[in-house]
Amino acid sequence: MKLLKRYSLLGESFVPGDVVVRGALRVNTLKISGDELAERLKAKDVVLEKIPFAKHGYYYKSSFSLGATPEYLLGFYYLQDAASQLPVEVLNPMPGDLVLDMAASPGGKTTQMAQWMNNEGVIVALDSNVKRLDALANNVERLSVKNVVSYKKDSRYADDFGLLFDKILLDAPCSGNFCVEKDFFSKRSVEDFKDRARVQKDLLKAAYKCLKPGGVLVYSTCSLEPEENELVIDWFLKKFDVSLIDTGLRVGDPGLTSVFGEKLDGSLKFSRRFWPHKTGTEGFFIAKLIKGNM
Repeated sequence: MKLLKRYSLLGESFVPGDVVVRGALRVNTLKISGDELAERLKAKDVVLEKIPFAKHGYYYKSSFSLGATPEYLLGFYYLQDAASQLPVEVLNPMPGDLVLDMAASPGGKTTQMAQWMNNEGVIVALDSNVKRLDALANNVERLSVKNVVSYKKDSRYADDFGLLFDKILLDAPCSGNFCVEKDFFSKRSVEDFKDRARVQKDLLKAAYKCLKPGGVLVYSTCSLEPEENELVIDWFLKKFDVSLIDTGLRVGDPGLTSVFGEKLDGSLKFSRRFWPHKTGTEGFFIAKLIKGNM
């Protein structure tokens, strides 16, 4: 397990097979309250437990798929890992904001942002794949979201719109991790991470062009690899007029400020890294940036 051994160099040691990721969902408060959903699902012998660090998140225990209930089809909830719910909480989109979602499909975070905005303001949601946009459209309709405008577009060219956004979410395409992809360690290589990082840097360049001065950008991945996380943000801090600020999260570990002997920008401690064996979530990384120096 060559890739797994890399983690010990980052100060972490664990056996992937021993890591338990708890099933989680997000209550869609545009349509129902958490208490009301809990009562409805309790009648089906589904147990919900509030996630302490996610505003509308619940862990669940169920003997059947929660993607096949009337409540799911009615848009009362979205099946979403606990860590995956946090980038939107960190971005904190408000009613009236103009928001760009640079990798929107299948719509988990897009619809979550609409929920935070109470369907007020505008979310421009981009994806370059038509089939994935179909999934986005289905979830937008199912969850009664009304403030999303979606386009088939490569987000590297988002500045074509000629708009400056209040807030941008870049939940970047990444290599994933062993919680997300079966046989991850046999399928992936360090070169894969470096290739993906090149795309992530291009997306960050585009995000910078589209962000208002003083605007907020949240960068996240479901990757545990420094090449796609801290090393990308360290590059971004060096090349552009941005500052890394505290996410406000108290779950997860501080981001790495030293990777494989390379010293990085000290402000990377403000980012958050989610190790599955510690958080019981998928592996995740979140960084919050503001355009302009603080």
